[in-house]
Amino acid sequence: MLKQQHSEDFSNEKNSSLNDQQQNITGDLYISFARNPNEIAEAQRLRYKVFAEEMGANIESIDGLDQDGFDPFCDHLLIRESINHQVVGTYRILNPTMANEAGGYYSAGEFDISRLQNLFPRMVEAGRACVHRDYRNGGTITMLWAGLAKYMQMNRYEYMIGCASVPMADGGHMAASLYNTLQEKYLSPPEYRVFPHCPLPMEALQKNLEVDCPPLIKGYLRLGAYICGEPAWDPDFNSADMLVMLPLSRINKRYAAHFFK
Repeated sequence: MLKQQHSEDFSNEKNSSLNDQQQNITGDLYISFARNPNEIAEAQRLRYKVFAEEMGANIESIDGLDQDGFDPFCDHLLIRESINHQVVGTYRILNPTMANEAGGYYSAGEFDISRLQNLFPRMVEAGRACVHRDYRNGGTITMLWAGLAKYMQMNRYEYMIGCASVPMADGGHMAASLYNTLQEKYLSPPEYRVFPHCPLPMEALQKNLEVDCPPLIKGYLRLGAYICGEPAWDPDFNSADMLVMLPLSRINKRYAAHFFK
């Protein structure tokens, strides 16, 4: 109960302006933060629907919710449609205080992130990005980013990290080729480099295929994000995960003007 209460208190106190405003960016969607366990469950239900039912992730659940041990420590950003108020998009956010209580960042389970340690007091982790298939468009994704950016600005955080996933239905060839292409332009400086605990076997995969960059990763890169090293293999989600890091100081000015207005 104490763990859950912390999440509720933080959302109520630190993010009250976002909840009170319920910012309406597109006219039929609005942003809020989960205030109680029922609202967190709405986000977890959407995650299960997308990750397990749609994408085939191996998620054990008896109640149709995607849950793990990090959820009680996180703030849960919600995008709702304004007619039935259904949750159609979500992010979960782990700030430095929450990460200390949770025993570390989720990303540390997939990568050695020790080179980022000096950034921890100013760094948030965004994860479980998820949008309902009927709302999977640029406007909804932009709202998620806008909510995340304002969360960081309000709380004076300077860096965002997160695991960006590439499906591995083809055995990983697409993921290997994508990383091989992106590293030429977007690989982070050495001081921000991370190392996968369970690496994607790059040498055994094709790396010269022409592939489309997934919209979420493409959006991060347009904002100014780095790819921080080679992909990790996540067998439960059957995905290749690349750690993405976005310093707020690198956000494209055109995007910043929109997010922080």
